[in-house]
Amino acid sequence: MRHLLRTPSGVIGLALVAVTLVIAAVGPAIWGQEAETVNAAAALQGSSAEHPLGTDHLGRDILARVLAGGQFTVALAFLATAIGAGLGTLLGVLPAVLPRRAGRLVTGAVNALVAFPALLLAMFTAVISGLGAKGAVLGIGIAFAPSIARLTQTLSASVASADYVAAARLLRVPRWRIATRHVLPNIGEPIILNLTAALGSSLVAMSGMSFLGLGVQPPSYDWGRLLFDGFSRIYVDPMVAIGPAIAIVAAGIGFNLLGEALARSVARAPVGGKQAVGKGAAMPSSGEEPVEGAVLSVKDLTVTFPDGVTPVRGLSLTIMPGEIVGLVGESGSGKSMTANAVGGLVAYPGVVTAGHMSLCGEELSTLSEAKRRKLLGTSMAMVFQDPMASLNPALKVGGQLAEVSLVHQGAKRPAAWARAIDRLRQVHIPDPEKRARQHPHEFSGGMRQRAVIAMGLMGTPRLLIADEPTTALDVTVQRQILKLLREVSAEAGAGALFISHDIAVVSELCDRVVVMYAGRVVEELPVADLVDGASHPYTKALLASLPDMETDRDKPLASIPGHQPSPADVGEGCAFASRCALATDRCVERPPLTRYDAAHAVACWHAETRKAEVAIG
Repeated sequence: MRHLLRTPSGVIGLALVAVTLVIAAVGPAIWGQEAETVNAAAALQGSSAEHPLGTDHLGRDILARVLAGGQFTVALAFLATAIGAGLGTLLGVLPAVLPRRAGRLVTGAVNALVAFPALLLAMFTAVISGLGAKGAVLGIGIAFAPSIARLTQTLSASVASADYVAAARLLRVPRWRIATRHVLPNIGEPIILNLTAALGSSLVAMSGMSFLGLGVQPPSYDWGRLLFDGFSRIYVDPMVAIGPAIAIVAAGIGFNLLGEALARSVARAPVGGKQAVGKGAAMPSSGEEPVEGAVLSVKDLTVTFPDGVTPVRGLSLTIMPGEIVGLVGESGSGKSMTANAVGGLVAYPGVVTAGHMSLCGEELSTLSEAKRRKLLGTSMAMVFQDPMASLNPALKVGGQLAEVSLVHQGAKRPAAWARAIDRLRQVHIPDPEKRARQHPHEFSGGMRQRAVIAMGLMGTPRLLIADEPTTALDVTVQRQILKLLREVSAEAGAGALFISHDIAVVSELCDRVVVMYAGRVVEELPVADLVDGASHPYTKALLASLPDMETDRDKPLASIPGHQPSPADVGEGCAFASRCALATDRCVERPPLTRYDAAHAVACWHAETRKAEVAIG
């Protein structure tokens, strides 16, 4: 409100709307009797001190009728807007929750209606449904619905890809519940703000319908009907028509200015996200048996998309109980896609294949959809980089945590709520009882990330996947989150996959490091051997580009020359060859991942030159 009053358009709009609403509220009570009093002796008088806007053919005071008719005019505008909002919102949100083909049909229908002139659509509907206020209101509501549907579709599309919507779909939440609980609450604000301006347009349109004789019929009247009655006298007594016209224009401008000012004052970025429910499944093929006792065992994991895009190529990974494995590499190396493939979150039309993929000893490809979903929901927890994309901003934090126990463990609501508070306490959130009743925007960035970790702990996770969970946090909070992850892994005996592009953070937290480049694993080694024992030129280049306290600040920071190839451009040979100082003609062939000892594997033809210096540009 303070920001609204700082803008001239906001002040003017608020004042005009306030005057309009006050007149609508008190008009009939104060001027209603005068507006209905017939005085044949004063019929068709012009503007005078007694009748500032003149009188009509029955001698009724036109100013009194304008003031008394404001309530009916505003009520009809509100009703028409409500019809348009209800129908438009329904049409707009359906494509976000319906199957693809049905969603396209709804979108096509909305596009066709948007292309049709709104006034003609309103007039056509009014004529079909019958002349009068009811027909006009219905016509205007239907005419405004397509534009509201288009806005709702755009907003719904941005929310429909968020993590919490993807999770709801993964849990098989009914489509109508996804729309009403997850999509609509998060797009309500811009829709409501748009409807404020739509009210002004509805009021003008309704008055226009009455002026054309398609709206309110005698003996009822609104501002449009009063304008129609006075239009024939405009050249003799112009005030009889100008009075209702001024009321219509002032109210219409007021609602539009207020709507625009409100939209500017509370504008915020749309909720969005990149995660979606995966349609690909891990398919069995030839491969080694899963490692006995491993929390996660993956062999030859590959993720492919149409047009030859392959972000993950033949990745093998094993995580043991209590072990934290770091997955590092530049952006685009396939780290997050690997996590999504393990969690079943690869977006359609992606296809996930693997020699085997087992979680807690269960081969995922052999499980039914229901059993696979239950295993992933109870034995695996994922923590993403942006907690606001994982937490539904429209719901309280405690309720979102409790939903995990309600769905996966069949707990009763009081028990699920108590467990949510306990998990918030476990991740060191102060006053968890109070915090559980707050929304995500009331949490700091570090507390939101803790809440997401607590959500993962609502079950009994054996595997924790953290996808760059500290990237957006300051150094102090980052250290707290890393300590918390270590505590969670140690207390629960859970294995963890920590994904990061920051090799320094990985070296502080993890037990073992897996280095990815262009979708493939190029080196795997213990953290203790990372600094002095790294063999692959890419791993050594990452370490060399890491500044420390002895770095010369007068020189540019070290960097790796060139750039990583896109997933569609990776060739058959060594993908790092174009950036590597050790590259030879042999590098046109892809080097296999060769294990030199039980803990160290390298994919490089020149691994024997592991003590050689690597040129850093």
